[in-house]
Amino acid sequence: MTSPQIDTIGVLTSGGDCPGLNAVIRGVVRKAEREFGWRTLGFHDGYRGLVEDSSEDLTVEGCRGILPRGGTIIGTSRFTPFMFDDGLARARETMETNGVDALVVVGGEGSLSCAHELAEAGIPIVGVPKTIDNDIGLTERTFGFDTAVQIATDAIDRLHTTAESHNRVMVVEVMGRHVGHIATWAGMAGGATMTLIPEEPFDIAEVCEALQRRHARGKFASIVVVAEGAIPAPGTLDVPEPAVDQYGHKRLGGICNVVAAEIEHRTGFETRVTVLGHVQRGGTPTSFDRALSSWYGVEAANAVADGEFDSMVAFQGGTMVRVPLGEAIGELKYASPELRAAARSFFA
Repeated sequence: MTSPQIDTIGVLTSGGDCPGLNAVIRGVVRKAEREFGWRTLGFHDGYRGLVEDSSEDLTVEGCRGILPRGGTIIGTSRFTPFMFDDGLARARETMETNGVDALVVVGGEGSLSCAHELAEAGIPIVGVPKTIDNDIGLTERTFGFDTAVQIATDAIDRLHTTAESHNRVMVVEVMGRHVGHIATWAGMAGGATMTLIPEEPFDIAEVCEALQRRHARGKFASIVVVAEGAIPAPGTLDVPEPAVDQYGHKRLGGICNVVAAEIEHRTGFETRVTVLGHVQRGGTPTSFDRALSSWYGVEAANAVADGEFDSMVAFQGGTMVRVPLGEAIGELKYASPELRAAARSFFA
């Protein structure tokens, strides 16, 4: 493959914020400026900046100090060019006006699906997988996941003590719209009594029976970890249909309140709820996520230099590889049966 002539690249962060985004940006800029001699343009607020021509120059000097910072210095949104009839044309015009030869898109499944459409329309794009849910296909680990698991584990550790002090059941809701990676890993790491995840619809009667057996053995404190996308088995529990936002996404969150109320009603055990929510997204990334994010940024710039567009950099077998973007977004990566079986070994 012939390497393209590159003078300027663009980078944008799209979708939900995530610990490690700034480290990715820093990695792209460092490689682009110091090794390839390219200019890097950061588009503001995801694809919105690309469509509305809003950006800033990113330099090694300007990126000093951002490695440990959460969030993203160039902003993010769930905006896409395909929300408008002329969105694609405006994105092309922005790139031409600013002399941008290629684009690095850092985002989750939805953002990378948009990137794939843009690539098919002829825009040179390399994707970087970003989701704390760790659910993007063809990569073993997405950055931000390690941080989210650590935050959830710390919370579970703290909840153990208050649960034991008051003989309570504590229901902890963590992120996980379609998959249960965070819930499963944090549940095992934090010694949770059980974990409810989207991959395995739960029967609330079985949950309550397990808790009653546990408490009958003299264990008067239980932690139930619930992924926000957990669903009951058909006919076992009525859950209100969630509202839908302007982008067509269900506003998840609150399943833990239904579960907690049912546990208390059926067992008589005092039950309390903790929803971690966006706490899992914010703040300083772990050392692992900082290093992983930096590596992703460097490899994204390398992929641009090699002209491997409509691809995504992925972490496989302890190293970075490049995979077709269309294949990476084709199927969600669920928590494996082996992981789920291991977690069940510790259930009540």
